[in-house]
Amino acid sequence: MHRILLPGLLLLATPAFAHARLVSSDPAANARIKPPGQIKLLFSEKLEPAFSSVEVSDANGARVDQGKPRISASTMRVGVKPLPPGTYRVRWQVLSVDTHTTEGNFTFRVGP
Repeated sequence: MHRILLPGLLLLATPAFAHARLVSSDPAANARIKPPGQIKLLFSEKLEPAFSSVEVSDANGARVDQGKPRISASTMRVGVKPLPPGTYRVRWQVLSVDTHTTEGNFTFRVGP
């Protein structure tokens, strides 16, 4: 009987992995700010850099980010061009080390 219980207990001890979720951002969603030099996203899981991306666009859909993001563990950063007053959308898609993809978006506003 003990031989049957041991494999079952090992299965219960396997860690559960969660999808990477956005924990915080700078600028924050819906914030009104001065023009930022970069966008910083912090996720709940370590990211796979080769399969994670972020785009920042203006109200007309034109990209204002400066290319490929820098990723370190669970943090993603991307530079942005000088931003005039207006509303901007951040769209992200990430692959966490648990092999699950998540995506999302939010807006922020530059100016008064």
